[in-house]
Amino acid sequence: MWWWRRMASGDEERSSHGRPRPGAVPSVSVSTDPVHVRRRRLAAGALLGAVLLGGWGMSQVFGGGDRSGSPDAATAGPTEATAPQPGAEGEDDGTAQGGSAETGSDEGATATEQDDDTADADADADGGEQAGQIWQREPAPVEHPSDTTALEQVDYLTGGLTPKSVMASGHGLMIANNMMYSHTSTVFDSTTREQVEVLQDGVDLAAFGIEGHPGISQGSPVEAVWTADGRYAYVSQYTMYGENFGVEGFDACTRDSGVGASFVYRFDAQEMAWDQVFRVGAVPKYLALSPDQRTLLVSNWCDATLSVVDTEKGEETGTVELAAAPRGLAIMPDNRTVYAVAMYADELYKVDLAEGTAEVVMQTPPRPRHLNLADEGRTLYLTTSGGNAVLKMDTATDEVVDEATPGVEPRSVALSPDEKALYVVNYDEASVSKVRTSDMEVIDTVDVDANPIGIDYDPVTNTVWVACYGGSIYVFDDQGSLL
Repeated sequence: MWWWRRMASGDEERSSHGRPRPGAVPSVSVSTDPVHVRRRRLAAGALLGAVLLGGWGMSQVFGGGDRSGSPDAATAGPTEATAPQPGAEGEDDGTAQGGSAETGSDEGATATEQDDDTADADADADGGEQAGQIWQREPAPVEHPSDTTALEQVDYLTGGLTPKSVMASGHGLMIANNMMYSHTSTVFDSTTREQVEVLQDGVDLAAFGIEGHPGISQGSPVEAVWTADGRYAYVSQYTMYGENFGVEGFDACTRDSGVGASFVYRFDAQEMAWDQVFRVGAVPKYLALSPDQRTLLVSNWCDATLSVVDTEKGEETGTVELAAAPRGLAIMPDNRTVYAVAMYADELYKVDLAEGTAEVVMQTPPRPRHLNLADEGRTLYLTTSGGNAVLKMDTATDEVVDEATPGVEPRSVALSPDEKALYVVNYDEASVSKVRTSDMEVIDTVDVDANPIGIDYDPVTNTVWVACYGGSIYVFDDQGSLL
């Protein structure tokens, strides 16, 4: 039966734990295909044309006069992350990394200014948004149900990326967390698909009220979850580098491995910077926000616990005991009941946050990984990377009612806004499958680069973003072509 279909097992993060990559912080580039370039610049060009036709500043533009009230493009610098940029500790050569990163920042200033200008112009063209407010866009209406459309590639982002995950804010931004030794998270404008900011994971913890770790500490971004309004993103840090963090995190760790507690950073989309840092368990992985936005849950891989965080206080207020390697989480509409998987224990849990208890509801196929809730909490989708299956469950009975076999080692999964389709990355066959939720049939499959690992749906553009560990992000339109 389906729960006995097994594959050779492998470490959850096996591609992310190779040797560190010394050198400069990578820059990010996008496709140079003329079609893509023209599309990205269309909004800015339309805005400029309207300005010129209106007669504003003609003499300044063509006559070389002063541009009153406008910043000089030659002196306008790029937006910088507020966190200091550290040299690497321990495994990387700190001197080389610190020096080259500084040089790279200077050389990339002009490109960053152009990206910022494009994003601002596009924001103004899209409904009169002010500069810096691209995180406040609204989802776009859809013409076709998602189970009737085909995925059509519209962009391919590469150059300096090693994305472990990519998550949509739902209001105009995407955040891609790069492989842990890259020490960066890259923020994109989902409409222009241009880079908006590269966030370094180096922070002065004392500046956030956390003592005992002097100097600059580095993290290692893994996953993210956005608040419902798109203002903030919480990013888990696999392990920390610096003073007094204990044993470095690793995938085969247990509670007795001595791995130190790690942290979650909060990104403020208004300020384009980290604005909050708080301690959780050892090797935090997946995160989920309750529907009322008051509780953040974090699965701690090495601790085998679930951190319960009060978002108003910005601190962990409790933990719930689970089993080996907890990962996927889904919070029910009651803000109290949570489904969680223990990946190496092959177990699905139901957690009661009010009581702080957890019970096993199901022994799963090997390596349960991802959870999605639908139908106002009545349906749960459970992905098992070792079982090559996505299970459809009735939460009233906690029984499996259907299943799909999307590909070899399915990992992360995104659900369409109308809940008629699931988008699944198949890690070991370099593909993305689209599953119709009504009957769990695979209705579309597209090829991508090796090791697709992260995926999400952007409702502002109705596109699906796919992160491939090898160094690329694919963007697929989901409304332009019918099946």
